[in-house]
Amino acid sequence: MKKAKVLFISQEIMPFLEATEVGKIARHLPQGTQERGKEIRTFMPRFGVVNERRNQLHEVIRLSGMNLIIDDNDHPLIIKVASIQSARMQVYFIDNEEYFQRKMVFRDAKEKYFKDNEDRMVFFCRGVLETVKKLGWPPDVIHCHGWMTSLIPFFVKTSYKEDPLFKNSRVVYSSYLQDMDESFSPNLSKKIKMEGMGSDDMKLFKDPTMANLHLAAMKMSDGIIKGSAEKHTAIDNYLKKCNKPMLAHQPFNEEGSDSYLDSVNEFYDELMEEEPAYAD
Repeated sequence: MKKAKVLFISQEIMPFLEATEVGKIARHLPQGTQERGKEIRTFMPRFGVVNERRNQLHEVIRLSGMNLIIDDNDHPLIIKVASIQSARMQVYFIDNEEYFQRKMVFRDAKEKYFKDNEDRMVFFCRGVLETVKKLGWPPDVIHCHGWMTSLIPFFVKTSYKEDPLFKNSRVVYSSYLQDMDESFSPNLSKKIKMEGMGSDDMKLFKDPTMANLHLAAMKMSDGIIKGSAEKHTAIDNYLKKCNKPMLAHQPFNEEGSDSYLDSVNEFYDELMEEEPAYAD
């Protein structure tokens, strides 16, 4: 019996960035999934605050060298990799000099949101999918963590839906309610437009607030995990009425993580028994 393949995509992973709710889960869930007999691949952005020497990052030449067009401009895609020895897992990093060299993550020294965060998000999401294609590694489950991964469900269910690597993938989106007061530019829909996307699909991004970005990701996913305990009216209302598999929020505790890891892996198993679907 072949091992199930789970692709983890996260905007943060410990120990490469400071410990957050997202970073802790994205660090321990892949390890726990691997220990439960599944094959894994894990991706995050190579933010400038990630210390390459300390974490022993090195470029994967065979995967680098591609250019991605974002807003009519070419951006070189660089892939790096590092190992978390204690977890026996590798992490792939999506890098680009323009987007990921600055020594901050999402905000500048004055706590202002970077204006190009949406471009960085588009580049990261497309970069992950193109790299997985180069690896020739068809994931059974794609689990997305954090708003920066929120375009993955949309891309997989539109432009990439006929790709042999992704057409049978079940997409899971964990909704962590971070930066909920932020919005993106009206040009976001233009920046993400690719072949295989219809006008109805693009309506999801007509009003690109952070809440609507999460909603679009959930609508395009096969399953949803409530990542944050916080309440949000629009998101909570959607979760109440949507007719798709959902896992309620569970606090993550590293010391007693087995029940959490078991619940999520059982959720993956249940999803894999169902036909992948474009959600609503």
